Amino acid sequence: LKTGLLKWKPDYDSAATEYGKAAVAFKNAKQFDQAREACLREAEAHENNKAAYEQAGMMLKEMQRLPEAVQLIEKASMMYLENGTPDTAAIALERAGKLIENVSPEKAVQLYQQAASVFENEERLRQALEMLGKASRLLVRGRRLDEAALSLQKEKSIYKEIENYPTCYKKTIAQVLVHLHRNDYVAAERCVRESYSIPGFNGSEDCAALEQLLEGYDQQDQDQVSEVCNLPLFKYMDNDYAKLGLTLVVPGGGIKKKSPNAAQDKARGPAAVGSHAEEEEDEYSGGLC
Repeated sequence: LKTGLLKWKPDYDSAATEYGKAAVAFKNAKQFDQAREACLREAEAHENNKAAYEQAGMMLKEMQRLPEAVQLIEKASMMYLENGTPDTAAIALERAGKLIENVSPEKAVQLYQQAASVFENEERLRQALEMLGKASRLLVRGRRLDEAALSLQKEKSIYKEIENYPTCYKKTIAQVLVHLHRNDYVAAERCVRESYSIPGFNGSEDCAALEQLLEGYDQQDQDQVSEVCNLPLFKYMDNDYAKLGLTLVVPGGGIKKKSPNAAQDKARGPAAVGSHAEEEEDEYSGGLC
């Protein structure tokens, strides 16, 4: 980098190469602070060497300085995008998300959503869905349910676009659970109703279970709700969604609605109870609709 009478301009390319060698040597010696510094100097010496910023970030990760690590990897990602390598940019964003997930889930959600957008722009929808799925699960885990509902709807739309209908059914279950935890029965019901347009949903096991779940929730029947949420269809979902099912409590303390004639039945005795029970059963035999 030094200049003199016979050398008017610094040789940045050669300097970058030497800094890169120094970074590897420092890393092998477990001197991560010096390795990070060497990577940064490499990046400064050769501005187009985007990977140097990412490598510096990984050195900071070794030092448990995760926010700084993520910041450098984000910078590398922006440079990848500017240089016309969006796939590499998205992969870097995903790597940064994994680094920070346990420390700052909010930042991880942002990084996964950015990666999803890059993949979607490149029409790599399966990779975009993987990133969106990670973001949705983190949002549910952090009880950011309004945002989770929107993220799940985005996932569902893309799965429908690529005609992966069975996964659309599973996303509908997750949506309904999120809406019910938001105490928004109307949104949950609308979600199921709109899903009838998805080929094969109407008449599927998923549809029948969701109708039963909504009926139990509307009737304040905690037993029915718990029974549905303990079905394998719910229990073997991604862990964050399965927990939503297992912790779902109906409003009103979970007391099943009584028939208006319940008090009279009690006074009249078992025979009267039996006759009115039959009437009540007939009344609801056709379902809510």
